[in-house]
Amino acid sequence: MPTFTPAPDGVDRVSVDAHLARVLAGVAPLGRVETVGLADAAGRTLAAPVDALVDLPSFDNSAMDGYAVREGDVAAAADDAPVVLDVVADLPAGSASGATIDTGQAARIMTGAPIPPGADAVVPVERTDAGTERVAIRTAPRPGHHIRRRGEDLHAGDPLLGAGVVLDARRVAAAAAAGLAELPVTAVPHVAVIATGTELAAPGAPLGFGRIHDSNSVLLGSLVAEAGGAVSESLRLPDDPAAIRGWLERRHPCDLVVFAGGVSVGAHDVVRHVLTGFGTVGFARVAMQPGAPQAFGALPGGTPVFGLPGNPVSVAVSFEAFVRPAILRLLGRAETGRRTWPAVVEHGWRSPAGRRQYMPVALGRHDGRPTVRPAAAGGAASHLAAGLAAADGFAIVPEDVDEVAPGDLVEVAVTR
Repeated sequence: MPTFTPAPDGVDRVSVDAHLARVLAGVAPLGRVETVGLADAAGRTLAAPVDALVDLPSFDNSAMDGYAVREGDVAAAADDAPVVLDVVADLPAGSASGATIDTGQAARIMTGAPIPPGADAVVPVERTDAGTERVAIRTAPRPGHHIRRRGEDLHAGDPLLGAGVVLDARRVAAAAAAGLAELPVTAVPHVAVIATGTELAAPGAPLGFGRIHDSNSVLLGSLVAEAGGAVSESLRLPDDPAAIRGWLERRHPCDLVVFAGGVSVGAHDVVRHVLTGFGTVGFARVAMQPGAPQAFGALPGGTPVFGLPGNPVSVAVSFEAFVRPAILRLLGRAETGRRTWPAVVEHGWRSPAGRRQYMPVALGRHDGRPTVRPAAAGGAASHLAAGLAAADGFAIVPEDVDEVAPGDLVEVAVTR
């Protein structure tokens, strides 16, 4: 676990990249492996590389509905001079026919059916008269034409999938085709999420004066699930040091803890007061907007812990920048960053000089090119929870840019 070098006020000043490096250095893959059937593998992370168990395809087969022929028999075939062959077999996919093609013969064959011995080409049915006892061939195929050769995709023992990849539908299908029935996957990280604030009320509860509904615990729980984790505990705690210490003392075992709220330098930022000097937790003011106040370290016993600022947009941005990569690291993912895409700015905005800005944006399209505009009229203001609903991702504005103008290109991390 890296150490923090605090400034005189006890808060370290760091860049986004430096804080992310600390996070990734302080989180290790869980190393717990499960074996699951293919039906349960989608969305999981492959724990170890796997190889093909069979040749793919496993036999020579037809790529077309048509007729399996001997190329030499039909070398002179043409539209005005068809060659007529005897049809000696009908071969659907899955056929186990023992038919052999001799001189002057053909087999009607369907896509995927094994190529019969003696045949060395397939003529599409469209280039014939579709006969069932005798067939007129009107084209001269090349040797091997429309035949899928055994092992042309993969041979048994060839590498199929690498460790750390996400098992999406295409990779699971490839595993099935290559003869695998189950796959080793990493265990799902268990994450405790705690929203702090005496002002918080349960969603849907009546609000007294000065109270607000807690959206942070719901937001964090959903983001954890989207990242591939599972919520082990979700709760809200008041701004009471005793309540936070009590939870820390009796908490259930988990792989990661995330606090939202109480990490800045205010008199009632109790998470900071409780976690200061607790384990290896350190505090930083990260050069980003929103979400500058951050905490990270390990609790006694080694469980990594995050402290995020409490405004909802700050929670979402902080999760995207730091917590999501940590969960992917716990999962053993080969990549912990999210890919970004360039988009054209429709409506410009200001960005604070010296800080990396994460602007919630809505995507559009103009003249075939992706475009973005701020998702909320208030831009990146950290309290605009409703604006997140309209956001398709975050435009990432570099630290040396203080104004984003219409027509500029910005990198966008698309989150949905």
